Amino acid sequence: MKSLNIKEIQEIIPHRHPFLLLDAIEDYEPGEYAVGYKCVTYREDFFKGHFPEKPVMPGVLIIEALAQAGAVAILSIPENQGKIAFFGGIQKCRFKGMVVPGDKLKLETRIIKRKGPLGVGEAVASVEGKVVANAELTFIVGDE
Repeated sequence: MKSLNIKEIQEIIPHRHPFLLLDAIEDYEPGEYAVGYKCVTYREDFFKGHFPEKPVMPGVLIIEALAQAGAVAILSIPENQGKIAFFGGIQKCRFKGMVVPGDKLKLETRIIKRKGPLGVGEAVASVEGKVVANAELTFIVGDE
């Protein structure tokens, strides 16, 4: 298993605070998959407004976190190093549970298709083994 800490993640993807939504990569294979984590705390800025009385991580940010895990996989191959993976589309997206402060969000994205700068990843987010979201994510790799 290959793991990455936050500094190593930042060497691969361009995201930075407050939009870097990965805390660690537990395992990855360049061009194939990445498994990472986001430790969700009450201090997240989005909880101030989503929702003050019942803090829930926005679904769109869960999908973004899954995309960042996929970006680690696709941008860690030599020909893509130093590039950016942009969203090309989101298909088959389903939300099946809520993510709240204190959760350790597991982010798994497997690259299932690649042709030139385009690709597709199957992505699953879970908390304690329960799927909270899944989607098929299309990406386009481009220069900075």
